[in-house]
Amino acid sequence: MLGAMTQSPSFTRRRENFTCLRCGTPVRGSGYTNHCPRCLWSRHVDVNPGDRSAECGAAMEPVGALSEGGEIIVVQRCVACGHSRRNRSALDDDRDALLGLFGQPVPDPSPPSR
Repeated sequence: MLGAMTQSPSFTRRRENFTCLRCGTPVRGSGYTNHCPRCLWSRHVDVNPGDRSAECGAAMEPVGALSEGGEIIVVQRCVACGHSRRNRSALDDDRDALLGLFGQPVPDPSPPSR
């Protein structure tokens, strides 16, 4: 369940609505929303989840998906700087878009080491 997910100590929950940079879908944010549920694209705005301190601001392309502990993880890569990030899928994510990402080679899917 999204509301019960474990958060890193540096997580900042922000309920923000946005319009997808890629497909133009209006997205209603829940505080955990970090990508468009239709096309799975995002924006490179965070250094730590929710902090909005990344200077890049470019689009994050979904480049693959992983199954981990019963959850689907979407792997995204910034089209400008190449930064990679992993995000949990959400219940309202387009299942065809998610399934289309499986089997794609992905950048190092390991969480960043601390």
